[in-house]
Amino acid sequence: MGLPTDKLHREMSAHAANYDHLVIDAPPQVSGIARSIILAADLILIPVQPSPHDIWSAADIVQLIEEASNFKENLKTAFVVNRKITNTALARDVLTALENYPFPVLQTAVCQRVAFAESAALGASVLETEPNGPAAKEIESLTREALEMMNHDEKDRTSERHQKAR
Repeated sequence: MGLPTDKLHREMSAHAANYDHLVIDAPPQVSGIARSIILAADLILIPVQPSPHDIWSAADIVQLIEEASNFKENLKTAFVVNRKITNTALARDVLTALENYPFPVLQTAVCQRVAFAESAALGASVLETEPNGPAAKEIESLTREALEMMNHDEKDRTSERHQKAR
């Protein structure tokens, strides 16, 4: 659904009631909508292509997330290398460049694959068009890793609640 509004963080609870997880695909620029999405989120994944331009431009969104974490102390954030071209210097160097930022880089990288464009042209995902292909495996791995980050955070909060109750 399209909800481009700077009040999304106030409206999320009405949408979240029907789902276990919501994924918000946001524009890559800092704006009122981006601020609202960050406040609505529990986990933020920042896709970064292995290019100097993407790495430099990540600074603005990182700053915005750091500001928001003052209001949301349990906010989880990580980088995802996207459109990686395997066996290239840029693919290796992106990890080193991202070390300068305060957030981790997920182990799973999404590679530049024709399967993504082909599935989009069909109005489907790679999980539907090539469920056993390498692109689908990357998406499944990325999903597992994101859910692990979310579940780890939930386990920490549950443990804290139990310790306080004692």
